Amino acid sequence: MGDFDLDDVLKDLGEPDANAPVEPSPQPGRAISSSEMSSHKTLHDHDEQQPVQAMGGLTDLSELYQPDDNPSTEPECLGSALLARGVITAEQLATAERVAKQTPDRSLAQILIDTGIDEVAVQELVASASRLPFERIDFESTDSHDHKAFNKLGAEYCKENLVLPLRREGTRVVVGTTNPDDVFLLDDVKRRLGVPSIKHVLVTGYDIRGVIELLDESEAEEYDVDDILADVDEDDVEVVKEEQQDADLEDAESSPVVRYVNHIIQTATKEGASDIHIEPDDKSLKVRFRIDGVLFEMMNTPKKMHAALTSRIKIMANLDIAERRLPQDGRIRATVLGRKLDLRVSTVPTPKGEKTVMRILDTRSINVTLDELGFAEDTLTIWKNQIAQPHGIILVTGPTGSGKTTTLYSSLKQMDLRKLNVSTVEDPVEYNLSGVTQIQTHERIGMTFAKALKALLRQDPDVVMLGEIRDMETATIAIQAALTGHLVLSTLHTNDAPSSITRLINIGIEPFLVGAALNAVLAQRLVRRICNYCKHDVPIKDELVEFVQMHGITSEKLAYGKGCQRCRETGYAGRQGLYELLVMDDQTRDAVARNPNVTEFRRTCSERGMVSLREDGFKKVAAGVTTVEEILRVTEATI
Repeated sequence: MGDFDLDDVLKDLGEPDANAPVEPSPQPGRAISSSEMSSHKTLHDHDEQQPVQAMGGLTDLSELYQPDDNPSTEPECLGSALLARGVITAEQLATAERVAKQTPDRSLAQILIDTGIDEVAVQELVASASRLPFERIDFESTDSHDHKAFNKLGAEYCKENLVLPLRREGTRVVVGTTNPDDVFLLDDVKRRLGVPSIKHVLVTGYDIRGVIELLDESEAEEYDVDDILADVDEDDVEVVKEEQQDADLEDAESSPVVRYVNHIIQTATKEGASDIHIEPDDKSLKVRFRIDGVLFEMMNTPKKMHAALTSRIKIMANLDIAERRLPQDGRIRATVLGRKLDLRVSTVPTPKGEKTVMRILDTRSINVTLDELGFAEDTLTIWKNQIAQPHGIILVTGPTGSGKTTTLYSSLKQMDLRKLNVSTVEDPVEYNLSGVTQIQTHERIGMTFAKALKALLRQDPDVVMLGEIRDMETATIAIQAALTGHLVLSTLHTNDAPSSITRLINIGIEPFLVGAALNAVLAQRLVRRICNYCKHDVPIKDELVEFVQMHGITSEKLAYGKGCQRCRETGYAGRQGLYELLVMDDQTRDAVARNPNVTEFRRTCSERGMVSLREDGFKKVAAGVTTVEEILRVTEATI
């Protein structure tokens, strides 16, 4: 019957009656190869002429295989099994499932392996679910594979398709692959090898690559460099630059690439991401979104798409697609899901290719009032009084990404823009504010913060917002502006409010000028809020009881998030501000004039009633807004 071996089929089926003819039983949901189809037809013709005896209660050969009404549930079964065995965590599974939805051409098993999950554990479960044998390859052994069959297929073919002929069993060749659904690949292997049948086993990609790499090394050792160079002429290789650029441009403007870049941006907007990271790896291209201050892997695309995706983004941002050696910055203005967005694009060269980061500047994120930022009621009242002052300096401090710009913009919107001349100097201008004069610095042409601020002071301003005080010149002009009747708002990169005063003194400003010009300093951080959909109360751990009591929490339980689909199994959704407000009064001004050290000045501020970041954080823990772990992550004990 052609290449059909009935004994082999019976052996695979595991039926006790070796004399009874049966149909080949493919795996549920698995396509049937051409050879199996031919054999199936032969048996079917035979079946029409001669009834088949019942085998184990089966009276009809069609009962041996029923099409799967419910498509493969492998992802759910695989994820649950790995979770039950402790191979992965719920968060890792949620991340992988999310990536699988965004990249349907890749299986859950492939995504899990790419993210660093133990490949052996994953492949064992996949093999079990697919009813295939699973084998490990001792690639350092001389009998690790069938050398004759391997040479017939070729190393490049085996490496590209992750397939390896392992051994011969009679007339049949045992072939290992990493995918249980490699039906067409197995047919191609059988055709290339010219064998009547093959047996499919599942192996790990690590083992296949190990065999091929060891073979490459052993072959490399036999090469004679002089023999190779003897046949090479200097003119044999000609570097072509223009054609490479045109090819990249053509790929970048092809419809699938355009659609995929649009898909990335749309998905990031839907998920509420603040940044998109496109990172080349050795074998794949990772797409990660920063959501609520934490990076989540969302997509895992083939590495071959890297050049086209990067070029497409560069075209959108009006960058030079031929320049891959230097960092580049650009801007994309787009309408996504009916919303106008600005995307700030940055590319940097790495050994694995260019990494691209896009910051999503959504005007909706700054269209929040001061009441919605998470200020305590008394702190909010004091802050509103401070931004209503006619002159002086008000500083907002904190690390990058702590929400300083949002606080400043919300404060500007609180002002009466019809009666006040409000101007800003920023690097860059991130959001357009109606009724506000905004100036962007340009270091290359000498348009620095100091120069822009000098020009603004001739424009009859009432309120000036500086993007950042970076040097003595800028700080000096800001101090002079505050002392001559202007209200100056700015940011500073310090850990807390009291250290801002010593930073200004260290920059070179005289202590008496700092004390005279400074009105208030607001230090802030952002913590993740507990997800409202999976929030529940949990007894406080024994090791934390004394610690939380020391910070004024007397309850026996605290709120935590279990983790659900809405919060990506993290237990957190959204962010909340922590605030430390230092208001200068006569006593603190006198202390500043004496040029105190940070510890001494911080103690003075606390005695004057300043609530520290950590104290404000534990108030929010007691209110069930966030968790102790989040507070400890973003704050430090200061006194």
